[in-house]
Amino acid sequence: MLGDRLWLSRSCNDLLAGAISLVMQSVTRYSAGELVPIADSPAPLLKTGGFVRHYLPFFCRGLVDRAAQKIRLGRRPFYWQVAYRLIDGPGVAETGQLDGTPFTVLADDGQRFYADPFVLERDGRHYLFVEEFPYATGRGVISVAELGDDGRFSVPRVVLEEPHHLSYPQVFAHAGETFMIPESGAARELVLYRAAQFPDRWVRDTVLMTDKDFNDATLLESDGRFWLLGTERFGYGSASDTMTVYSAPSLRGPWVAHALNPIAVDHSATRPGGAFIRQGDGLVLPVQNGSRAYGGGLGLMRLDRLDDFDVRFAPPRPIGAGPAWARTGIHTLNRAGRVEVVDSAG
Repeated sequence: MLGDRLWLSRSCNDLLAGAISLVMQSVTRYSAGELVPIADSPAPLLKTGGFVRHYLPFFCRGLVDRAAQKIRLGRRPFYWQVAYRLIDGPGVAETGQLDGTPFTVLADDGQRFYADPFVLERDGRHYLFVEEFPYATGRGVISVAELGDDGRFSVPRVVLEEPHHLSYPQVFAHAGETFMIPESGAARELVLYRAAQFPDRWVRDTVLMTDKDFNDATLLESDGRFWLLGTERFGYGSASDTMTVYSAPSLRGPWVAHALNPIAVDHSATRPGGAFIRQGDGLVLPVQNGSRAYGGGLGLMRLDRLDDFDVRFAPPRPIGAGPAWARTGIHTLNRAGRVEVVDSAG
């Protein structure tokens, strides 16, 4: 998943690192007897007629788009928006479309943006946890907003801050307590936080992993075992296109890497974009589609197998655009009760 498609030097570095991960993944699966051949030959990546002739128009359009974005955003270097709605019945995960009741934007003051929404229902109330990114510090913190009786969320307030960047505040209840596993790849660690006083005070409970750049780790408890799925950066390259899986006998560990890591290398179906969704007897994982750009879309991927011997998903089902959220795509999808939340690049 290329973060910047305009500058060839950066793109080539990411492509080389991705190729190394792909070789590792193929060798690991071949050694385990789990390598599955591709049935059909993929279409050529480049059109005929010369690289330069096709790249230069793309490069020029990209520069114009960036200039227009800079003018539109003003002093904001980049911008994300969180939105929410109250619904009954099927939502985006069921319909695969951004239709129905319109989403309401979680307003900001122009000095920060909000992203990575997770919602938790507790004691009859709904709490929205987000990454808050103040432009002044350039470092994400975790904030919470509460749903009022008027159906609107309050202004988010900071509840967790560290010396490093935090995002993707996955909150969940377990064994009578409330926990959070935010992304902290910048510190090369993954930490389990526990609510000492919900929702405002959180303490470091357990360091689950160290010396790993593990991104958007998404938790699943299945058949008495705990699993974490996310993307991992191996040295250089993208932090968004190489899926790895870890498992443990209990929430606090010890966490061990899956024998087939890296599980997959794909710019459109590896980085989680929300908590697992139960549909009937099956489980679906929202996954980011970065084939066009980071934050450019989201798909729903059914989990077909998860055990110590293999991890397999069905191909992702893209979430289509719709009138409920007037953006080209979404980046995160979560729901608790009647409250459904999304985000996307502004």
